[in-house]
Amino acid sequence: EGIREKLSMFCQVSPKQVFSVHDCESLYHVPILLREQGIIDVLTDRLKLNELTIPAEIRSEGTTLWSQWREFARRRARDLDQTTIAVVGKYTYLTDSYISVVKALEHAALNVNRKIKINWVEASDLEESSMHKDPLKYHEAWQHMCGADGILVPGGFGERGVEGKVLAAKWAREHKVPYLGICLGMQVAVIEFARNVCGMSGVHSTEFREDCETPAVIFMPEIDRSTMGGTMRLGSRPTKFQDSEFARNSMTRKLYGGVDEVHERHRHRYEVNPEIVKELESKGLHFIGRDAETGERMEIFELENHPYYVAAQYHPEYLTRPLSPSPVFLGLILAASGQLQAYLGGEDVSKDVDTKLKM
Repeated sequence: EGIREKLSMFCQVSPKQVFSVHDCESLYHVPILLREQGIIDVLTDRLKLNELTIPAEIRSEGTTLWSQWREFARRRARDLDQTTIAVVGKYTYLTDSYISVVKALEHAALNVNRKIKINWVEASDLEESSMHKDPLKYHEAWQHMCGADGILVPGGFGERGVEGKVLAAKWAREHKVPYLGICLGMQVAVIEFARNVCGMSGVHSTEFREDCETPAVIFMPEIDRSTMGGTMRLGSRPTKFQDSEFARNSMTRKLYGGVDEVHERHRHRYEVNPEIVKELESKGLHFIGRDAETGERMEIFELENHPYYVAAQYHPEYLTRPLSPSPVFLGLILAASGQLQAYLGGEDVSKDVDTKLKM
């Protein structure tokens, strides 16, 4: 209180308008801390909120939202059952590079009453060359990936570690491990499938092998490669679920609530080559979501006869929220924790808690 009064005097504000935001168990506890110190009363008074006529429906919605937020923060502090996800990337020595992915995983996990543990795997350490150069790193990387409940390959640029990501996608596919690929993570999974399931020769991405025999991933056709700057496909774009039996009954579409179209944010220059899609789909890799503008861009795939092998060209982690996790991240956590089929069947996967989240 003494410090509060001192700050009040030097800053020329009332003591009740000085708030302490000390270290909390998590970031999600900060709003709770501020409310306990009376910030709602101060804001109500300063903004004259009591003079407004707020419908009972909106007041009730606010009360419910606050209860859900408190429950979310409580789960963050609890000792929940743990789900381990291996994130296979090329910037894993600076994990803040993947902060959006980390938060998307955390939001999804807490919404289904799980605690997330991330095994960071440097993609290049999975490659055969690493076994000869640094056997310890090689075996540790494989141990961390093989010991995870699910695998996530996020986006990235540059050739380093690409073959390691291909190996991660192959391991997940062959061993029925839940997999989520994002942007480049989708592209490497397509490369792996084309090589090892379809038997195509010389498969690669033109981003890394411009003259490869079978380009599975190509530069966007409408972009001039000689022009630098402003050449990425950016922003929120619509993805339309296909009108096929598999797409209509896909896990991904159900996770999105059965809608016909979703809007997600993009950030890429390369995309799956539409010329090989028919053969990929004939082997079980279904492109259930395509761009709504042309229908030629592959946006979402889902592999048949697999617990959860899903990838997206867009970046779903950009739209995650604590009480509204990204559907594909939610699917990964549910599959990795053995709850996906129960969830899709309408079962309440958080039935052991009193307060339900918005999910």
